[in-house]
Amino acid sequence: MAEKKIKKGLGRGFESLISSDFNKDLILTTDEHIKKVSLDSVVPREEQPRTQFDDGKIAELAKSISIHGIIVPLIVSPINNNKYQIVAGERRWRAARSIGLKTLPVVVRTLKEIEKAEVALIENVQRVDLSPLEQAVSIARLHEEFSITYDEISKRLGKAISTINNTVRLLNLPDFAKEALSLGKISEGHARAILALKDSLKDQENLLRSIIRFGWSVRQAESYVVSLTKEGAQKHSKAKSRVSSTTPETKQLSKKLNTDVSIKRMAKGGFLEIRYKTDNQLSDIINRIS
Repeated sequence: MAEKKIKKGLGRGFESLISSDFNKDLILTTDEHIKKVSLDSVVPREEQPRTQFDDGKIAELAKSISIHGIIVPLIVSPINNNKYQIVAGERRWRAARSIGLKTLPVVVRTLKEIEKAEVALIENVQRVDLSPLEQAVSIARLHEEFSITYDEISKRLGKAISTINNTVRLLNLPDFAKEALSLGKISEGHARAILALKDSLKDQENLLRSIIRFGWSVRQAESYVVSLTKEGAQKHSKAKSRVSSTTPETKQLSKKLNTDVSIKRMAKGGFLEIRYKTDNQLSDIINRIS
């Protein structure tokens, strides 16, 4: 199989596959009325699951807002005395507050309307035609914009919490791996193996190249990760050789036994595969070994 070149800066391509405003229509409709309200009249949700915000990213967002303004309005629900509670957009609220913005564009939704949008998004996650990354985006939105814990999401979807966590982790993939996953060049299992090398973008790229070029299985990708991180096997070439199913020793055995012999490595040890087609061939192999 010819090697398929992995392009640099695939983030733009990925954005064309999954928009950063994915499923925004579940919260905003085309005829939604946007109004401006005082920043001081808007407060965060008390049950917001996110308690820590990246100051650096807030600063970046604030800089963008100071130049372009707030492009996507916040979603708020009315409390009382012209006060509103944030449903979606606390990062925008924090950024706007940091630069002294006086007003905010908002869409006011009642709790009933918000509940309806929440149910629609949950139903969307359950669609069978949704890709793993689209599921990850939807689950993350349920968590961040509707203040639903991952544990509660897992119960509502009837999935194990580990499955939910593994799906959301896909959002941490580098852009070139996200695109490969979206295009079906790699599976979700391959993607998780790539995630295990999160400390080195180069190692992640090398693994992706090998998966595509050599048609590695998920188990082979996992073996590569184990080998690469194991002491004494830090180099790509050495780790790749450990993934190979054939070695000089297996070739020697194949010749001696007159059949195909391969090796499968695991985190600890591995196993040897000796193939046979008929019972007579199996008997012949046993006689050659004994």
